[in-house]
Amino acid sequence: MPATNPSSILVLGIGNVLWADEGFGVRCVEALASAVALPEHVRLLDGGTQGLYLLPFLEEAEALLVFDAIDYGLEPGTLKLVRDGEVPAFMGARKMSLHQTGFQDVIATAQLLGRCPHKLTLIGCQPVELEDYGGGLRPQVAAAIPGALDLARAELAAWGVEIAAGRSAADLADPSIRRTAYEQGRPSAEEACRTGDARFFPGSL
Repeated sequence: MPATNPSSILVLGIGNVLWADEGFGVRCVEALASAVALPEHVRLLDGGTQGLYLLPFLEEAEALLVFDAIDYGLEPGTLKLVRDGEVPAFMGARKMSLHQTGFQDVIATAQLLGRCPHKLTLIGCQPVELEDYGGGLRPQVAAAIPGALDLARAELAAWGVEIAAGRSAADLADPSIRRTAYEQGRPSAEEACRTGDARFFPGSL
């Protein structure tokens, strides 16, 4: 019998927008929500760093598409798509932050309960910089967002999703920390040290 298309799809962006390229996944979901009109059975969600709190959303989905910054060991800004059984392996191979450990646990728990989505797709981007608290996406990673959205459109189309230009309802973070507001309102590195308290750096006293 031919495979049926999933009747419920979760498109999830995970990461921490406060740590430079860690915010790639979240920014992809924001950009997708403002660029395409998706049917009601496709849910867009900013998962942030919520870890196991995301489990109920996975349990409701037959297919899951995740955007995230992933250390693939590739050139910075490079995109890589992996599917199904490869997804947990790549999310745990080179952990860059606690959110990846947490999301790996979410997938493992959903599998243990027999409630994991049947289809898994991860669209990851090799980061440039993570150790910049309060920093935004680096140019190479920001430039990868359109390509990541193209990969997502193709994957959703393969799952039978009809996609049109427009906007989609989405569960996103507060408008004050979405990309445009965050970038425009963020002080420069000179105005606000983002690596620690400058008074305690060696040689500063």
